[in-house]
Amino acid sequence: MEQQPQSYVTPQPVQPLQPTTPQHSDLPVPTSEAAKPVRIAAVGDIHVRETDKGKWIDFFKAASEQADILLLCGDLTDHGYAKEAEVLAEEMRACTIPVVCVLGNHDHDKNEHDEIRTCLMRDNVHFLDGDAVVIKNVGFAGVKGFGGGFDKYMLSMFGESSNKAFVQEAVDEALKLEAGLSRLDTEHPGVKKIAVLHYAPIKATVEGEPEAIHPFLGCSRLAEPLDRQNVLACFHGHAHVGTLEGETAKGIKVFNVAKPILQKAGFAMPFFLYHV
Repeated sequence: MEQQPQSYVTPQPVQPLQPTTPQHSDLPVPTSEAAKPVRIAAVGDIHVRETDKGKWIDFFKAASEQADILLLCGDLTDHGYAKEAEVLAEEMRACTIPVVCVLGNHDHDKNEHDEIRTCLMRDNVHFLDGDAVVIKNVGFAGVKGFGGGFDKYMLSMFGESSNKAFVQEAVDEALKLEAGLSRLDTEHPGVKKIAVLHYAPIKATVEGEPEAIHPFLGCSRLAEPLDRQNVLACFHGHAHVGTLEGETAKGIKVFNVAKPILQKAGFAMPFFLYHV
């Protein structure tokens, strides 16, 4: 079902988008930051193909003009080929702001994910996989994530070894996310934290997808580090016909910024803007 634009943005056919303002945080806000907020653009599931040469230059130019940091929330390539990443790398030369990335399931499909990372790595491109980075006094931690289901329907560590391995993958991803967020607290006390994922951490942002595939779209285990670590907001993709906004049990904002969702919502350029 097509989602309506949310109240905190004003999609326009030609005008720049208005970013959302985060809710009150318990973290202190320095006067200089409050006077000049950091603008974050976020999108997932851009699915770049070998035939996309020249298609993304305007996108990266617009993101660079309207934001200070760009988040790419997985599925950077369409079929997981390094050749697709080579095309994307050329397009990203038009991007003049720091980029924070996680890989998605499509990027792993051909087992060329290491080559994809290598193709895209530049001084201003940061790949996260349990890692963390601080840019403009905002801390980012990220992982790909994994499936496993949500809330009382989340799969448990039971049964065949193959089923246990599926559950363990989600557990491992959640632990990596926790480690990245904890590292930010240790090395940069008081920094505002943003989580970057591909898979969804909550059910609310996959609503609209067939319920039968919800277990493959994300896992509630990924939401636990967000709540424990007092994350300001989380961005993910993967669920192309999900819902733009939701929140965890403790009220952490979660945004599904899959490109098809942003396009259906009427965004002039397919990226979501958020002010920190």
